[in-house]
Amino acid sequence: MGTLIWSNETGLLVGLTLIVLMVVVQWIIGSAVKARSAGAIPGKIDESLSHDSFVFRAHRTFMNSLESVPVFLITALLAMFAQVDAQWLTTWVWVFFVARLLHMVLYYAIATEQNPSPRSYFFLIGLVAQVALLVHLFTTILD
Repeated sequence: MGTLIWSNETGLLVGLTLIVLMVVVQWIIGSAVKARSAGAIPGKIDESLSHDSFVFRAHRTFMNSLESVPVFLITALLAMFAQVDAQWLTTWVWVFFVARLLHMVLYYAIATEQNPSPRSYFFLIGLVAQVALLVHLFTTILD
């Protein structure tokens, strides 16, 4: 079987699509887990819940993505319009996606109040990808 080689454009579009799909999956998981919990009230998370509750962790994973993913997607779109180097843009999209995916998996798997927790490192890698893409965007605009 031959090596799969994507163009930067295809890699970029697949990466961006996977980021959006990941948030949709988080939404579905968070909603389903919450709906099945005892005494569930739609739209309200029990304030007594903490990291030992999967309902809490699924909700926080989704909310954390709602805080970071839109900013990244807007930055990626601006980078596309500004014609940031396609290879770098695609690289940062994939770094962000993999970091956020691992953040999600670790948030689901590890119930800890420890800070930093293992998921924190992947949050930080996603943030580095965000900042790096912003730097590429600004240097392209100012060039």
